[in-house]
Amino acid sequence: MNRHEFLRGIHRVYRPRTYLEIGVNDGRSLALSRVPSIAVDPAFKVVTSISCDVHLVKQTSDAFFARKDPLLHLRPGRNPFRALARRDPLGLLGADPRLELSFIDGMHLFEFALRDFMNVERHARWNSVIVLDDMLPRNVDEAARDRHTGAWTGDVYKVAEVLRRFRPDLLVVEVDTKPTGVVAVFGADPSSTVLKQNYDAILAEYVTEDPQDVPEEVLARKRAVAPEALLGAGFWSGLVRARNLSRPRSAFTGLRRQIERVTG
Repeated sequence: MNRHEFLRGIHRVYRPRTYLEIGVNDGRSLALSRVPSIAVDPAFKVVTSISCDVHLVKQTSDAFFARKDPLLHLRPGRNPFRALARRDPLGLLGADPRLELSFIDGMHLFEFALRDFMNVERHARWNSVIVLDDMLPRNVDEAARDRHTGAWTGDVYKVAEVLRRFRPDLLVVEVDTKPTGVVAVFGADPSSTVLKQNYDAILAEYVTEDPQDVPEEVLARKRAVAPEALLGAGFWSGLVRARNLSRPRSAFTGLRRQIERVTG
């Protein structure tokens, strides 16, 4: 299963009401969305038919999140976004919209991907799903910060290690998609300041010169779960119910155990 097939599966089992994409490129992943969406890329070249109410933002993700109200497009009370109101008849998304599904596939350098995650998390909930692309390089050359290969992941694989180390409250799941893997993150906490407080120290430790010292467990995908197993798991219905009922973050404890049973 490739990344687009995996994303299509998440749209199917999770049924998000809002979608954010960082790194649009030709629009193939954006074309999977059927809900109000925001797509950010300083140089997108969409050649695919898009079937959602989308705000295409032609700027860097840092500049986008620096806006006063970056999620303005997703506010359910604004016309012409009646589609969102129909999908949210009880107004559970509220006046302050939240990102339910986000796909991060921007600049393939660790510090950029980490900032993208931090910015996305500020606008998410614990029952949101955040997916990062190109997280499982197949060799050291693909993981180089200075690109010299066709397929290129850069050193964004380090984000998973940093999240596990500094944010054990999150559940970080590596997924064995072709060609270069993804990571799904569950349990977002928009109130957390841990990464922000430690950002400079994290960069000083993790931004290193090539060649990158990619752990063997990453290259061999020892922790990665099969995408079919993750998509076919039973926890998705509970995640959707929790989202629709606006349950507090304490409810993540039970769902976390369900996800961990599937992912090991």
